[in-house]
Amino acid sequence: MKSDVAIRWLRISYWAGALLDALATLSMLSPRLFAATSGLPDFHPGIEYRYAMGMGASLMLGWTALLLWADRKPVERKGVLPITLLPVVLGLVLNEVIAVRAGFLSALMTFPVWIVQAIITGLFVFSYLNARKLETSIPFSEADCASQQSRQC
Repeated sequence: MKSDVAIRWLRISYWAGALLDALATLSMLSPRLFAATSGLPDFHPGIEYRYAMGMGASLMLGWTALLLWADRKPVERKGVLPITLLPVVLGLVLNEVIAVRAGFLSALMTFPVWIVQAIITGLFVFSYLNARKLETSIPFSEADCASQQSRQC
């Protein structure tokens, strides 16, 4: 794969992840939005829920920033993608499975979320693996990269 194409896929991955994280942050901060998108018409959480979601939303917003930061040096920071998948996406999937099994969320309403998570997982893996191939095919050293101040390094 050509370097500009591989870098484009990395950048698409970072921005797609950041967009999804930003949307998740909004859902975490707005119980009404969460209820509407989760099929919970009689959802009226207490302060404990709001407090916990506020903490989680701060972390989600931080991850949004991390993905945008990775976009500034896409190849160099490609490692952000696998660490986004393992603790973040996998953790969300496990949490959703627990919520469905407990009867809090319906599988029907959660299924589209799982589809999006599967797509983002495929995108991240594809982009990361192509970036690793690209890394081995670049003929110049890191010092050359630093002197050129190239976004492709």
